[in-house]
Parts: sequence; C-alpha cells; structure tokens
Amino acid sequence: MTRLSHFLGFAALAAVTSAQAAELPAEIKQAGALKLTVNSTYAPMEYRDPATNELVGLDVDLANELAKRLGVKIVWSETPFAELIPSLQTRRADFIISGISDRASRRETADFVDYLGTGPQFFVMAESEAKAATDLCGKKVGTTRSTSFPVEIEKWSKQNCEPAGKTAIQYVPGENSIDVRNQLKQGRIDAAVQGSETLPYAQTQEPGKYRVIGEPFAKGYQGIMFRKDDVALREVVTEKLTAMIADGSYKVVLDKWGLGANAVAQPMLNAAPQ
Repeated sequence: MTRLSHFLGFAALAAVTSAQAAELPAEIKQAGALKLTVNSTYAPMEYRDPATNELVGLDVDLANELAKRLGVKIVWSETPFAELIPSLQTRRADFIISGISDRASRRETADFVDYLGTGPQFFVMAESEAKAATDLCGKKVGTTRSTSFPVEIEKWSKQNCEPAGKTAIQYVPGENSIDVRNQLKQGRIDAAVQGSETLPYAQTQEPGKYRVIGEPFAKGYQGIMFRKDDVALREVVTEKLTAMIADGSYKVVLDKWGLGANAVAQPMLNAAPQ
C-alpha cells in the first residue's frame, strides 16, 4: 500500500467515526453479546493461563474493554488458527481479534482495522552457533504454516541468501507457535520465526532458552478482521478503539503485556503493506 493510499484509508476511517456516533448492529445489541473466536496458543496475545486455565492475553483485554464500552458481553470460543477466517465467514464469530495479520490476500473477503505493529523475527536456541540472520541460510527454519511467515521467509531467503551464493533456507511447517518451539527444542529445526510481539513473552517464560537474531525482517500490522458487509460493526468498534487510544486505556493494555513499542497512533483501515 502506498503512503497516499494508507493516508486515504485512515482519513476515510476517521471521517466515518467523527461524523456521527456509530451504532451497534441491532442483532448484536438485542443479543447483548459478541461472539468472538480465538486461537489460544499465541501468548501473549491469547492463551490459557497454565495456573488458572483462564483465557488471557493482550487481545482478550482489548476485546473485553471494547465490549464494556459497547455495553455487551463476550461469548468466547476457541479454534485452530487455520479455522479463524472460516469462523468469521460462516458467522460463528462477529469479528476476529486473535493475533491475525492484515494481508492483502485476506482483504478479498474482509477488512482489517489495524491496531498493533508486528513483524516476523528469527530466533534460535541460546546455544546455537548462529550469530547473524545470514547464518541461517541453508538451515531448517520452522514457522506456523497458516501465517504469512512462510512467504516472508522465502522472500528474505531470496534477497539475502542467494545473492551471497548461499543455499536457500529450508522452510519447515508447524501447526502453531507452541509446535514450532517444540521442534526447535527437540533439534528438528535450526531456527524458528514468530511475530515479534510473541518473543519477549516466550523469553520470560523460559529464561535463557532462546536468543533472537537481528530485527524483524518485515513490517506489518495485526488487525481486527471484519466481514466486508459488516460496515456498521466495523465502524462502531473503530470508534471505541479510537477512544481507547485517546484516553490511554489502549496503552495500559499494551504496557501490561510488554508491547508498548508495538502501539499504533490511530486505528488504520487495511494499512499493511501489499
């Protein structure tokens, strides 16, 4: 997306939310509840607290605050990451807020209100000999198969390994971030890729286990995903999220989970790069 189209998308979003207070769709207001589906394996965005089995995380906190401001409760359900988009399309979920990246290919049937900066990042076991990202050329690198990361790894490999006369990275698929980290710990892969928002948490949970290599090698956003025909719902959620950013409650949630640096200044419509 160009800088101009990024601006126009934001301007259109701002115009909608400032011209008139948006209304919650009648069926949701009547039910008094939002149906939200998450993949609870992506800490600290959404996961089951091992001590309490309670569903917690940054997305959970944001959604709960949004629901409070909308005057409704949330009926949560859980599903594998690959089923998040189908759950939206089949209306099992009213919208998706579950660590899902805004991608051009996903915008054919949905719109994203982007609320968090993200980017894929390499990491290895602490004892790995790899010091720089190019040390991973020719190595086995795992990531979750249903994310954008396999494509990003391939793109990075073509830009950095092949020009240097090195062998391309060997991508190894995983079911989710937990599976990928287990493959890494078992020595089945040499390195892994996760979103930059998840690694600080993983490192605090297993101190000294992992080592991040370099900076995120692509830039993107996570977004709240809406069906394209659910304009009213998208507008009212955007309005409430804009208010949360303005009054500081958004920052409180991000800081709680150690992700203040991933904050956005305003919600953005379909703003991730193409």
